[in-house]
Amino acid sequence: MFLMVTAVKRLPVNAIKSLFTNPFHSQKLTRKASVELREADPVDVMCSPGSEGHGEDASVEHFYCRGAVTEVLKYGSTDLHSAIKGPNPPKALILIIPGNPGVVGFYKTYMWTLYQTFLRRYPVWAVSHAGHCMPPDTFDMIEDASVAEKEDVFGLDGQIEHKLAFLRKHVPQETLLLLIGHSIGCYIILEMMKRDPELKVLKAVMLFPTIERMACSPQGKVLTPVLCRLRYAVYLPIFLLSLLPERLKAGMARLALRNLYSLDTYIVPATVSLINVDCAANAMYMGSQEMRLVVERDNSTIRQHLNKLIFYYGATDHWCPVQYYHDISRDFPGGDIRLCERGIRHAFVLDAGEEVANMTAEWICGDLRTL
Repeated sequence: MFLMVTAVKRLPVNAIKSLFTNPFHSQKLTRKASVELREADPVDVMCSPGSEGHGEDASVEHFYCRGAVTEVLKYGSTDLHSAIKGPNPPKALILIIPGNPGVVGFYKTYMWTLYQTFLRRYPVWAVSHAGHCMPPDTFDMIEDASVAEKEDVFGLDGQIEHKLAFLRKHVPQETLLLLIGHSIGCYIILEMMKRDPELKVLKAVMLFPTIERMACSPQGKVLTPVLCRLRYAVYLPIFLLSLLPERLKAGMARLALRNLYSLDTYIVPATVSLINVDCAANAMYMGSQEMRLVVERDNSTIRQHLNKLIFYYGATDHWCPVQYYHDISRDFPGGDIRLCERGIRHAFVLDAGEEVANMTAEWICGDLRTL
């Protein structure tokens, strides 16, 4: 058996920068969707500039994608269709596909660090999972309940199609993509590459990838019964908590996260946003499908795109244990498959977003340098 461990080589961030200095299921909603806001109309988008830290370049957009409310956090260009017609069009888009829950606010520090490291030359976006974000007052969770249920937009397959639909509408076809997945986001990326061979994927980074045997993992064994059979019992407590004042909910979030050595304060609002029955129900429904559907690793797709893939496994990850790392290393001895040596947790966004972003930048700087 041949096990390949790719060492993580540290490069100073300044050295990297120098390379770039040259020129529904869970619920049926009854509120009626706003007829003015249609997926087909690009001007019907709600935009709000980032108001807290991490630079004036941040923006948050909400719109309907495949009939479900979607949140996108953006650093850099906010409209790539217009940007490619400008004097200095971005040559690539760095796109984050989140884990579950798919709340983009969790990735703010990670994204900001990437954006700054590459001297703001490449837009960095993160797209939420359908129905995992709190809709603004002018939005409903879905446009048409019957369509959303028929297409199972909140399910795992629906979330994959949701990301492909997002790319088709909001990203020019010729744009090079640097995809970064976290947890179930890695499974979604592999499926995207499988379903749409025309995607121009420059590189795909898989952070703590849950791409196989999820229900068999230590964490999966605990949560599978909850997600698949008992999740409805959780809705009432979440509803009652949602009635609390925002300040009190924020205090509860900080209390729950108090044991973190270096808590990223930007995750508190993201955590509070989950104290919502619709968002929590959609996340748990998606999770129940993950336990049932993410079973066998897609070796065929991995083999086909192996030169574009970077895998980063946690040494103490209860969602994808070290044995999974050993197994994939054995099956793909030529792959770029790394094992964390820093004790970073699966949910790295809680306290290690900047550290993981710096590592990611080191891995992909060579690919971006060639553009």
